[in-house]
Amino acid sequence: MDEVKKLLEGFADRAADGLPPADIEADVTRGRRALRRIKRRRRVTGVLCVAAVSAAVLAVGDQVKWWNNGSTEVATGEGEKTSRAPATVSEAASPTPMIAEGSETVSTYGAPPVELVANRQPWNSIGCSLAPKGWTPETPIAADRVVLSRSTMRSADVATKVVLQSAPAARSLRSVRVTDAGGRSLQIGTLGGRVTGQVKLGDQWLLVELPAGTADWNDQLLRRFMSSCTVN
Repeated sequence: MDEVKKLLEGFADRAADGLPPADIEADVTRGRRALRRIKRRRRVTGVLCVAAVSAAVLAVGDQVKWWNNGSTEVATGEGEKTSRAPATVSEAASPTPMIAEGSETVSTYGAPPVELVANRQPWNSIGCSLAPKGWTPETPIAADRVVLSRSTMRSADVATKVVLQSAPAARSLRSVRVTDAGGRSLQIGTLGGRVTGQVKLGDQWLLVELPAGTADWNDQLLRRFMSSCTVN
């Protein structure tokens, strides 16, 4: 400020004729007042900016909290709230029946189970010590072919029946998978759209065709059934 005062005094000394003399002290005083007003405005502006930012942060925080509460809580009654959690895959999915190793039955929803029971009835050249319960051979029984049908559902459609047949050669199956059946290699695949198993017994092949579109049988049940069969 001393330099400003000296500068103003120099201008005053060189003032033009006819002009009133400069009041240096008054000019300095007015300058100081103006500087103080500018500083006050800056302080007030800074305080207002900080207050505005704080209010905005609080408003956003309250909004986020409201959104979270709205998505996780649902009112169930006066003064009551319960948490709403998304359903897990295990809760949404329907249960799948499990089949224990060694079981002779398999159950599916909407279909009666198949149970293998002891069979003491000879079937000409084909004999099996196990047979599906409730399934009986149709007569007359051919020498190399046995047709089993449900005793409660007689139909002329062979696609609804279990067909056992012996042949000197294996058939060509699709989507073949190989498993063991009583120490012998059992092939399971499809033939004409039906699940079919075949195994070589001596010099003959035993072919078993299951009903078309059946959900009552699985590979384990078919393997147990065919392991009990012989061809004479």
